[in-house]
Amino acid sequence: MQIARPAAALLCCLALTTPALGQHASHSGAHDQGQGQMHGMQHGSMKSSPEAAKAEFDHQFIDTMAIHHQSAVEMAQLVEKRSGRAELKQMAKKVIDDQQTEIKQLREWKQQWYAGRGDAVNMKMPGMAESMKNMSMDKLSAANGKAFDAMFIDMMTRHHRGAVKMAQDAMGKLKHDELKNLARNVIDTQKQEIDQMAAWKKEWKLASR
Repeated sequence: MQIARPAAALLCCLALTTPALGQHASHSGAHDQGQGQMHGMQHGSMKSSPEAAKAEFDHQFIDTMAIHHQSAVEMAQLVEKRSGRAELKQMAKKVIDDQQTEIKQLREWKQQWYAGRGDAVNMKMPGMAESMKNMSMDKLSAANGKAFDAMFIDMMTRHHRGAVKMAQDAMGKLKHDELKNLARNVIDTQKQEIDQMAAWKKEWKLASR
């Protein structure tokens, strides 16, 4: 997702959004790499953390789902000023609230279980790469009204499907029950939101963007 801000500016923004990361940045040289992907570039250009695939699976899931959630938050934050649909604004607010809460929880678990081990963002986890493909914040942030609604629904639907795929794949691999519960919630909540967005797209007669 390409945003006109430089990647360096993004570190500060993410540190504010997810304080646990900013507080523990000194633990790993790879830490800034994980944060820096969250803003200021195309989501499709995100890269895995060095040696991510060698990390414990739960560690990979925490970091990868957190960065995936953060990109959904960024998209949802555009809805209030660009959409004229109260229903879409309400759902976007829920996405922001739900996923920021889960990001905070994921960061807390990371500090409990993997403090000092650096980042383990793995773009090869099922659902991750395809959910970020062709995600342009430049185009989304430039749109308004019906054009914005259509683009947002298409992008967020693809993004949610990726999260569901990642969570479903993880269910048989995760060791921590807390993460399994979070994955179940991701599957249930985001499937419902996918269905709702599909219904709105049909009802509002929105063309794919």
